[in-house]
Amino acid sequence: QVQLVESGGGLVQPGGSLRLRCAASGFTFSSYAMNWYRQAPGKERELVARILSTGSFTTYTDSVKGRFTISRDNAKNTVYLQMNSLKAEDTAVYYCNAMVGQPIWGQGTQVTVSS
Repeated sequence: QVQLVESGGGLVQPGGSLRLRCAASGFTFSSYAMNWYRQAPGKERELVARILSTGSFTTYTDSVKGRFTISRDNAKNTVYLQMNSLKAEDTAVYYCNAMVGQPIWGQGTQVTVSS
């Protein structure tokens, strides 16, 4: 069964950091690009970061460039999102995603940035 399971979300103060983790199973993880999306209340889901299968190339939405870092460990079938200098506008549910014949989504993890 193809599955993505996110963890690592929580409540953090502005300027703080969180590291999200997405554990993959049921497919050849090292063959697929991986994505992190987020969806804030009342807004559409947006692509935050993407990493190619080998980890050789990453891309970010403009609002997180210089603050967020996507990485992966193909030996552990895991993709990470390191989030630094968090802002209130980063508050959202964060989802892990892969295109494995069809879009595969995790259940999401809530990130709340608030003082």
